[in-house]
Amino acid sequence: MEEHKKIVADLTVRFRDIDAMGHVNYAVFFTFFEEGRGAFLRRVFRLVDSSEYPFILARMSCDYLKPLRMGDQPSVHVWIGEVGKKSFVFKYNIVDRNDTEKIYAAGESTMVLFDYEQNKTVPINEEFMDNIRDYCEGL
Repeated sequence: MEEHKKIVADLTVRFRDIDAMGHVNYAVFFTFFEEGRGAFLRRVFRLVDSSEYPFILARMSCDYLKPLRMGDQPSVHVWIGEVGKKSFVFKYNIVDRNDTEKIYAAGESTMVLFDYEQNKTVPINEEFMDNIRDYCEGL
């Protein structure tokens, strides 16, 4: 079976990301995931304005695997996991861009398709599926 595609975006560890213990603070990983989602939407859907995003965040999780420090060169890898009737899961790995076997963190976020004008959830349609299909694991 062919491997699904992933979006890869390089990240920068900034001084402000470092906590008193000398590594990237746990909360920053959620910002890194957000950077990955933005890269996914720009590349796959050609969306640049966050007001155009067709979904809302319902859940997010992160497993911290290795300390990420100033001077490290991480990137975020993003792809799609499960797809439901109205929701789907973004999956993330924060890895060393020079050694993708070195994984700093892995996470997931559940996204629910949402119509902001009608203020309600909406089903995933075929056009949306066509856009994400190549990035879905297990399809």
